[in-house]
Amino acid sequence: MDAGLGVEGIPQSGTGQTSLLTGANGPELFGRHFGPWVPTTLRDRVRDESFLRTAVDAGLPTAFLNAYPSGWPGPRGGRRIAGPPLAAQGAGLLTRTHEELARGRAVASEITNGGWKRHFGLAELPEPTPEEAGRIAAHLAGSVRLSLFAHYSTDTAGHRGGMEGAIQALERVDAFLGGLLAARPDDLDLLICSDHGNLEDVTTGHTRNPSLGAVIGEGVRDFDAATLVDLTAIPSFVLGHVGVAGG
Repeated sequence: MDAGLGVEGIPQSGTGQTSLLTGANGPELFGRHFGPWVPTTLRDRVRDESFLRTAVDAGLPTAFLNAYPSGWPGPRGGRRIAGPPLAAQGAGLLTRTHEELARGRAVASEITNGGWKRHFGLAELPEPTPEEAGRIAAHLAGSVRLSLFAHYSTDTAGHRGGMEGAIQALERVDAFLGGLLAARPDDLDLLICSDHGNLEDVTTGHTRNPSLGAVIGEGVRDFDAATLVDLTAIPSFVLGHVGVAGG
């Protein structure tokens, strides 16, 4: 999928996530590619106009599978606001914290729980393997009509992990997807997408390469790949697939 969206420069996460969550051309609206965080002027759009919000407003059982600290992003807000939790917050879905992680009812953004243990001192949290985290995600996704999980560590590795870090990041994602696919209910379809090119070249940071896109499942067996031409096509594809009017 095209992540450049007709705007000069190298695609970035903030405007790219705006595009894939809302269907609007984020870099065009902002005037340039911007990241890693959603720019302030686009935050209301991500919060109020994401496909998660549309699905919830249509009465669709919907979930955001990531755990986030209670009260995110804090009483004063913050500069570091990524698109997925902002969209989940706007849809009333930012509800999973360390308590859900402890019960196997959420997945850490890093897939494993090491970051929560290091940064928040939660030594009592379980230590699921990436495969086990994938199985948890499959179980949670299978209980609703639409769900979203966001992972960022591959981007971090592309910026400063070097080849060793990139391999570790990809192996973790590979194991996570292996667990998810092994436990996936027959009627659960999977869309995998990135907001820009990055990890395929660890010497440059972001790239101008197309964004990764893949669809898996019986429900998308006759899927026409030409419909996902760029990041802005994702919301209409997702909503149309789950039968929400206007998708």
